Amino acid sequence: MAATMMNSRLSMSRTAQQSAAPSVAFGARRACNKLPARGTVVKCVAGEGKILLEAKNVHSVIDETDQAILKGVNITIRAGEVHAIMGKNGSGKSTFSKVLVGHPSYRVTEGEAIFKGKALFDMKPEERSHEGLFLSFQSPIEIPGVSNTDFLRAACNARRKSLGQPEFDPLEFYAYLVPKLESLNMDISFLNRNVNEGFSGGEKKRNEILQLSVLEADVAILDEIDSGLDVDALRDVAAAVNGLRNENNAVLMITHYQRLLDYIKPDFVHIMEGGQIIKTGGPELAFQLEEGGFAALK
Repeated sequence: MAATMMNSRLSMSRTAQQSAAPSVAFGARRACNKLPARGTVVKCVAGEGKILLEAKNVHSVIDETDQAILKGVNITIRAGEVHAIMGKNGSGKSTFSKVLVGHPSYRVTEGEAIFKGKALFDMKPEERSHEGLFLSFQSPIEIPGVSNTDFLRAACNARRKSLGQPEFDPLEFYAYLVPKLESLNMDISFLNRNVNEGFSGGEKKRNEILQLSVLEADVAILDEIDSGLDVDALRDVAAAVNGLRNENNAVLMITHYQRLLDYIKPDFVHIMEGGQIIKTGGPELAFQLEEGGFAALK
């Protein structure tokens, strides 16, 4: 099974039909704030929490071709913070997220990333997942023959086991899961459907956030979770993400659009270009980008 893009999902999707292992996920369940009206700030205190993830001068190449993609990425993410990375297509945003979780198509050639005090690039993808790093799929995969219920319970119990917590039996897990479905306005019939099989784009994204809600992680990387969502679906997804935020976890969002940031308010916005973060600021950067394009930021 799989619940994160390269974390357990890379290694686990191949064994999903054999009832495979875990993933990570997102956040303790105490809310930072409720979903606000459009444009209202949702904010945990930034800059005061412990450092969860720090990338220092990260360079990477496509493994098969040696084509350089990342050319010195630096970012520091503390507990309680929400960060957003924006940039043109091909700037390296999604590559950076994949490098963090250990995608085998990319090779780190320089720099380091420290996750909760440990050398991230020394860990296998599944170890990064167990440590509490989550990556949502930009294009969620289908897993034929595996129901959502079985997938989610196996992933959840594998994570709980790694944390030394007791596993849920089927009835306990059902009671744990149903409120999460309701918070996403997802019909209970989703539980009996195969993972993402025959789902619309919006349904797949909701299912990603359901996984995120079921599991627990310290840092959630959300790669374009707003793509394919109408306004109502976006509000539901944002409400779920905001409901999982607290002072002990962090969110890194990758997006092209200001509209996501209206609902999940970032503490920091980073502009990526040419494989580097070239500018960092507050939410005002996203407004400048929307109003004047990338040229307005130079």
